[in-house]
Amino acid sequence: MARTYDVIVLGTGNAGMAAARVTRQAGLRVAIVEAREEVGGTCALRGCVPKKVLVAAAETFDAVSDAARHGIVAGAPRVDWPALIDRERSFVEGTSEAFAETLRRRGIELVHGRAKFRGRNEVEVAGERLSAGKVVIATGSLPRPLPFDGAEYLIDNEDILRERELPKSVVFVGGGVIALEFSHVYARAGCEVTILENAPRILGSADTDAAARIGERTEALGIRVRTGIEVKSVAREGGGFSVHFGNNGERQSLYAERVAHGAGRIPAVEALMLDAGGIEHDGPKIALTEHLASTSNADVYVAGDAHAGAAQLSPLATYEGEVVARNILDGNTTVPDYRPVPSVLFAVPPLASVGLNEAEAEAQGLDVAIDQTDMSEWFAARLYGSESAYAKVLTEKRSRRIVGAHLVGKRAEEMIHLFAFAMKFGVSADQMAKLVYAFPTSSSEVKSLVARRE
Repeated sequence: MARTYDVIVLGTGNAGMAAARVTRQAGLRVAIVEAREEVGGTCALRGCVPKKVLVAAAETFDAVSDAARHGIVAGAPRVDWPALIDRERSFVEGTSEAFAETLRRRGIELVHGRAKFRGRNEVEVAGERLSAGKVVIATGSLPRPLPFDGAEYLIDNEDILRERELPKSVVFVGGGVIALEFSHVYARAGCEVTILENAPRILGSADTDAAARIGERTEALGIRVRTGIEVKSVAREGGGFSVHFGNNGERQSLYAERVAHGAGRIPAVEALMLDAGGIEHDGPKIALTEHLASTSNADVYVAGDAHAGAAQLSPLATYEGEVVARNILDGNTTVPDYRPVPSVLFAVPPLASVGLNEAEAEAQGLDVAIDQTDMSEWFAARLYGSESAYAKVLTEKRSRRIVGAHLVGKRAEEMIHLFAFAMKFGVSADQMAKLVYAFPTSSSEVKSLVARRE
């Protein structure tokens, strides 16, 4: 006989923890299933939190390197890679145990094992049947499968965050977010880095001009970026690997000690046996209603990276988990609003975005003013010796409503929240320009970015 709950949540990442928390607070009996031994999901254990420790080191490396600009005499910096990895791991230690204790304290039952659907409202975990009125799929994502021989040799973000020996050379297959973020750290540590991207440009989903600025800084670091590349195979060679690829019809190859996956991630749902749960899907993409419920099984919801139609962002996963919980409790009354959700590429410098990019605004037929600004000679950039500072703001012409913003440069990851706030609560560009900002600050430059252009 199956153990029965009101809600079963699959996954203990941001989305799963949020859905479990809200439904449990409402008095429902909740079980949460985790396939791994560790509790807490990608962001806290294998993603954004430990990764940002490496990014902070890269930022500090640049600050020391640029000390002479500020009249400070300092020696040439050097990254102690094993010490950096040890520091990064210290941010992860104890996290899983803390999450497990939080679940226990809240009265949420933790079940370890891989879940498989055995019916529309039933899953099997470690040979035991669990049933519930509602099931939430929040199983996160995994690296996108790559269709060439030797793909199994590629390391991923989890491997990078654990490897205490700095490789002399790395080839990233794919020029997505993970590739850019880690390549900026690797390069500053003295590693020779190459990015091989199949598409005509890196960061294909980002605004074209903002991505180009990041591309320029990436190449300025000595990172080789090659686009229009089709990787054919990866093979062991000596103490490393040879990467064979096609370029304009020619077969070429590169050697590196490590080959890393930078081609994006997909929902980790294949092992769930979705068909047994009556869940319509196209491969890893589950068909959903606007309330994040399965179109074919109304008792199943999806949140976080398992949702193929939304950006893979940890705060967004938490938000979707809360949306799903509210719909379980209130009967599908909440539709997620993705417009004002900011995202950040934590390269050095960062690229921060919110809303539509220029191509998306054009595709929607919006009548927008597009203001691009090279801010490299503005006060904040000169103050900190930043070599790249750029902004693009998209404003609807009639209403002066902000529909998108894309910032490159120091503190862009903080400034973007002003634009997100404006979009969320209907603050116009003119109203943003009227705010009195503390000066001198990076945020005070927003006033000029949104001012009317006569």
